[in-house]
Amino acid sequence: MLTLSAAQARRLAIHATGLGEKRPSARIDLRHLRKVLSRVHIVQLDSVNAVARAHELLFFSRLGPYDTSLIGKLAYEKRELFETWLHEACLVPLDVWPALQWTRRRWRHPPDQPVHDAVRAALRERGPLAASELEMGGRSEAWWGWSTGKIAIEQLWGHGEVGIARRRRAFERVYDLIERVLPPEVLALPAMPEHDARRMLLVHAARSLGVGTANDLADYHRQKVTQAKAALRSLVDDGWLEEVRVEGWKDPAYVVPGVKVPRTGCPDGRLVSPFDPLVWCRPRDLRLFDFAYTIEIYVPEPKRVYGYYVLPFLHGDRIAARVDVRSDRKNGVLRVHGAFAEAGIDHEATAAALADELRLLATWQGCGEVAVGRKGDLAGALASVASG
Repeated sequence: MLTLSAAQARRLAIHATGLGEKRPSARIDLRHLRKVLSRVHIVQLDSVNAVARAHELLFFSRLGPYDTSLIGKLAYEKRELFETWLHEACLVPLDVWPALQWTRRRWRHPPDQPVHDAVRAALRERGPLAASELEMGGRSEAWWGWSTGKIAIEQLWGHGEVGIARRRRAFERVYDLIERVLPPEVLALPAMPEHDARRMLLVHAARSLGVGTANDLADYHRQKVTQAKAALRSLVDDGWLEEVRVEGWKDPAYVVPGVKVPRTGCPDGRLVSPFDPLVWCRPRDLRLFDFAYTIEIYVPEPKRVYGYYVLPFLHGDRIAARVDVRSDRKNGVLRVHGAFAEAGIDHEATAAALADELRLLATWQGCGEVAVGRKGDLAGALASVASG
């Protein structure tokens, strides 16, 4: 059985998710986004816009500054992606639609109530609608105070009867009947048997993660670990995956057979979203990078350790630092409220690389200045080079 060092595992993970390559020097177009998607397979969506939304940051981390409208063009105009609930709400390629029938069956509350019929009728007669445009009274305490119409249309989306036609400027979903969202040739495809679908998704996860335990691979598409382990055994037996050991890891890990370990990590510094596939599995962050990471959006401000919206900073084959960043678009300033180095990191080299990345992020966000606050052990070194 192949044994990987901790550094080799880190480099595999970085390259698998597309962060081990230099950013393109040419103008970014749909081809570049497609290449990123071929690596990560899933793009998690999140509405927080402190810097940029999560799905926008994912592409920035790999491509640098680009026109974010390209995502909408790929998803809602060309229909090469669709929104679903898999690893949270996310965009995924059309080719996995047949593999997700089992996830649609497990959605709670079968949509057979009169309210669901009313939602179907409203969409059929009026066309694409936001949940706020459904005139149905009542609110639920169990569903975050959502209206009756919002709950019903979300359930229909979960079951696959309704799709997301587009997103409005404020990130509001616009729903429509699924036959008017996805191409007919996709909807006509037969559902993949659950066992085969789970196997396919685990292979996708292994390719996107580079190396991962059963828990890691299952988490990628939110599969149950017990079922994933059974599927992984068959994938190893059939030659689709290879079991390996990783130095310092308690559990066995899996890679795609024949994988080659890169010699280097990230060629320059990259800020990544809290919902980037590289870091979204927090136990894996600790095991892979010795990086204890908690997003503190929902933590009361006095109890926050690092800040509201903290981005990990990848440098080489380590997560070298974390920064609390906000885009002050009104004043044209990228504000770094805090900058914190990880243990054993060269502060001067990390600050220099991080300053370059922050300036690039500021340019993308239309900010002409990077302002660094005093919080954190890296703030002083960063402030001295970020203004240059």
